[in-house]
Amino acid sequence: MGRYIIKRIIAGLITMFVLTTVTFFLMHAIPGGPFSPAEERKVPKAVMEKVQEKYGLNDPVPVQYVNYLKNLAQGDFGISFKQTSVTVNELIEQGFPVSAKVGLIAIIVALLVGIPLGITSAIKRGKWADWLSMIIATVGISIPNFVLSVLLLFLFAVVLKILPTFGLTSWQHYILPVTCLAFSPIAYIARLMRSSMLEVMRYDYIRTARAKGVHELQVICKHALKNAIIPIVTYLGPLVAILLTGSFVIERIFSIPGIGRDFVSSISDRDYSVILGMTVFFGAFIVICNIIVDILYAVIDRRIKIDE
Repeated sequence: MGRYIIKRIIAGLITMFVLTTVTFFLMHAIPGGPFSPAEERKVPKAVMEKVQEKYGLNDPVPVQYVNYLKNLAQGDFGISFKQTSVTVNELIEQGFPVSAKVGLIAIIVALLVGIPLGITSAIKRGKWADWLSMIIATVGISIPNFVLSVLLLFLFAVVLKILPTFGLTSWQHYILPVTCLAFSPIAYIARLMRSSMLEVMRYDYIRTARAKGVHELQVICKHALKNAIIPIVTYLGPLVAILLTGSFVIERIFSIPGIGRDFVSSISDRDYSVILGMTVFFGAFIVICNIIVDILYAVIDRRIKIDE
């Protein structure tokens, strides 16, 4: 187990290095820069040179790259070019807890709704409960969350006027963004759970348990669920990383002061340090979640060998 974890950490570090390198050079290859609007306003050349020198943007790109890696190795993501009084580390510290709270609630909702929905669909295969569950799952997969957010905003905020539309000052403010974030994962989890449960229910040990007179609820919860839930764990890894680090569109629509909002703003502003810092943070979070998921495989099912 220890050797496997070390291998995964090394692979994760290589992945992060490649991600950082590609993002850095692609970002500098795009025309324009963080101070292009100032140049368009015909700011004096001497002033622009001073600004470029202050942030090291007049150095050759390879030199900037090496300097960035040195700072990154010390955990320093740099300072924002647009919000000069704030560092990227501070933006992450301020925005991540907000995004993580909303994302964690959405994950819990998705699991509490999606897993029972998939189990019910598998048990009642071919019946109205199965059809209803699959209709919900299909709709959840088909409708993008930004379309769903607009529809829910119009219905509950404009027509019914019963829910707030922006901010997170009360528990009512969480309903719409959490629903929008959880709706698609509910659909995926339900479909995965249904197909996995149908497969597991055909196994011999399930037939044996039923033949021994074990109650159906115990057969499902104790014997079938443990193996059927493995695909959910696989999906849960990237899902946790995506939702906990913030949904860019949802945070923008509902004016949530999370990390996703800053990332979207940095792209439009060409804020190099924020773009790189957020990308590295997101990438590291996904790598960590995937490592945890791989370890959970062996915990959930002892038949899975770590070496494999």
